[in-house]
Amino acid sequence: MPTYSIGQAARVLRVSTETVRRWADAGRLPSGRDGAGNRVVDGAGLARFVRERAAEDERAVAAAGPPTSVRNSFTGIVTALAVDEVVARVEVQSGPHRIVSLVTREAVDELGLAVGVTVVARVKSTSVHVERS
Repeated sequence: MPTYSIGQAARVLRVSTETVRRWADAGRLPSGRDGAGNRVVDGAGLARFVRERAAEDERAVAAAGPPTSVRNSFTGIVTALAVDEVVARVEVQSGPHRIVSLVTREAVDELGLAVGVTVVARVKSTSVHVERS
């Protein structure tokens, strides 16, 4: 069973090491000590915690919008917008994730999209590639 140092868990979770320590101290994130006495986070426990946090985010997004079959939702902010006569390129930053979408100019106008507007990018794909880091 893999274990993660507090720093490694913080990088996976994209939070500070202090946040990981607080979650562990509160019992939200299972942790223990390795042979050298260093605090470590159990890999299976970390995976469970990540799923729980994602489910919380998904419920919050679902409560804010209409029902959908799309399970990959990213709340973010429009960081760039390039519009021509027919099509527009919308760039969204959602945490560490940059999402680029091509939409119609009409959609940009109807949604009132502009740099700085908060949006939810929903992704549905039949092809997802997973790579081990």
